[in-house]
Amino acid sequence: MEAILERCCGLDVHQATVVACALTETGRRMQRTRRTFRTVTRDLIALREWLAELGVTHVAMESTGIYWVPVFQVLEGHVEIVLGNAQHIKNVPGRKTDVNDSEWIADLLRHGLIRASFVPPAPIRELRVLTRHRRQLTNDQSRIRNRILKLLETANIKLSSVVSDVFGASGRAMLNLLLDGVTDATALARVAKGRLRSKIPELIEALEGRFAESHRFLLRLELEQLAGVEQQLVRLDVEIESKLAPFEAEIALLVTIPGINRVLAAAILAELGPDMSVFPTVRHAAAWAGTCPGNKQTGGKSRPTSARKGNVHLLTSLTMAALVASRTKGSYLKAKFWRIKARRGQKRALVAVAHKLLIAIYHLLRDKKPFHDLGDAYLDRLRPARSKALLVKQLEALGYTVTLANAPS
Repeated sequence: MEAILERCCGLDVHQATVVACALTETGRRMQRTRRTFRTVTRDLIALREWLAELGVTHVAMESTGIYWVPVFQVLEGHVEIVLGNAQHIKNVPGRKTDVNDSEWIADLLRHGLIRASFVPPAPIRELRVLTRHRRQLTNDQSRIRNRILKLLETANIKLSSVVSDVFGASGRAMLNLLLDGVTDATALARVAKGRLRSKIPELIEALEGRFAESHRFLLRLELEQLAGVEQQLVRLDVEIESKLAPFEAEIALLVTIPGINRVLAAAILAELGPDMSVFPTVRHAAAWAGTCPGNKQTGGKSRPTSARKGNVHLLTSLTMAALVASRTKGSYLKAKFWRIKARRGQKRALVAVAHKLLIAIYHLLRDKKPFHDLGDAYLDRLRPARSKALLVKQLEALGYTVTLANAPS
């Protein structure tokens, strides 16, 4: 196979070391040069200088874990970096060493056999770090709230059975009274606010528990931790807003889609980026995100398989948006969700709607046009005969005899 690069290098990146194998071609002679560097910044700069001395123009490495990020940041702008999927460049079994791995990566790069992964520009990468951390903090907040609810249940306080949001204004007031040593159910119920005051009798029954001193101690710890996470979320949102300033036009387009608010728009933009030219088609973007169905065909027959793997952070944001869109009245996405759910179940319906959302996002960011909702009646108008047959079948299943007649004009 003909080589397309004269001077390239393969990197096998680990937590503590980077094994480099440089392939340099002079005339018809190809020379292999191997060196091992530590992953501290000083050694990574030495790696960059070593590559410059050898005249290396292209570098390839696997996108495994997070250890490639510091190497990428040091080499970015000095050489052409190809970040490959580890599953695509896996070596044949046997003789597994770091040196062999780096040489294999370099050889694949030399012959142009590594497909480069998508790496967004630096401003988007900074935004991505913040939005991913925000998701982790949100998960921490949910875990702390669940622990508090479990603690109340152990004290036989059934507050969650009456109050829809235990951590709203009324719920917080009751929790603060419990911390102050108030255990009288009537006194706790009287701090209810708004429409919840109509449920005071039910609240009194729910608050008659056995709240011991150990419960109070643990509740104080959990509420202090919850307050800390909430303060971090507020500060993080301010920082994210500052990073979103150059992308206000893209955010304004994304929030026109049902199910996507500003927080989800920031998370989606941080993963996908604003430039859709990096994906040849919308299908490539869907495959990268992991929303398109898997493909498994053998012996001329297609067999069922799960959706292909993709960017889990983007897929999570799209799925959350799909769940909200499935509850948006009058939207095409809601009608699509309920049609698929009736046949394939909720999980498949959410992934399908997430796929539709990604298609819409791709075209919005590419064409710079706001979202146009087709409406919940679009699917019925698209295939009127199918919709008519489905409704007749449902009525017949209920025991009716259906006779159709055209409405008078």
